[in-house]
Amino acid sequence: MKFSITVILVAILAAFALASEPLTNQIIVSYPKGTPPWVLDQAKKAVLDAGGVLLYEYTLIKGFAAKVPAKIMDEIRTLGTDYNVLIEQDEVCVTKMLRRGHFVPAANTVAR
Repeated sequence: MKFSITVILVAILAAFALASEPLTNQIIVSYPKGTPPWVLDQAKKAVLDAGGVLLYEYTLIKGFAAKVPAKIMDEIRTLGTDYNVLIEQDEVCVTKMLRRGHFVPAANTVAR
């Protein structure tokens, strides 16, 4: 009897896990200087209400990083229309290109 209850619980949890939308977009949301704090709070609340996760709140710029389901991106964009919201993919940036351990200059640099 214990075994069948465990199996049923696992099946129910698996169904809920499959039903929720995956957090596929890691984004940075930023606003220009002078944007009221409530605008950021509203966007962060929308992320959390949609099942997203706030990863980082920036202090030098008005913004935050979050992992969100795709459906919330349009809502954040709509909420920030009056305040010039900028939403971009959070990704790794590099300043040097390496190939097999050697520095490779960028294509637009001139070798001297």
